Amino acid sequence: MTVITFITPDGMSRDVEAETGMSVMQVAKRAGIDGIIAECGGEMVCATCHVFVRSEELLDRLPPRSAIEEDMLDFTSEPRRSGSRLSCQIPISDRLAGLVVEIPGTQV
Repeated sequence: MTVITFITPDGMSRDVEAETGMSVMQVAKRAGIDGIIAECGGEMVCATCHVFVRSEELLDRLPPRSAIEEDMLDFTSEPRRSGSRLSCQIPISDRLAGLVVEIPGTQV
């Protein structure tokens, strides 16, 4: 199991055990993390699972953003940052142990 830390908009953090193969979005939904709406269920058509990856040292371990993800990040409620990702596009692996993601204040 890999532990992912979610930082909520109010600054609280919560560590969640994540199974390899799940996406960060699936982990958040399963754990009841508020702020990850994921209206499309991970089909990459809504951008309501936007997160800011705070673990800069792990950014190069993430899969590169696809052209579709790049386009979807232009439609997020909060402006994108260098670490902006759609959490449905981050698959969990042992290489991501210690991943910290911040949830934006709004998704819609």
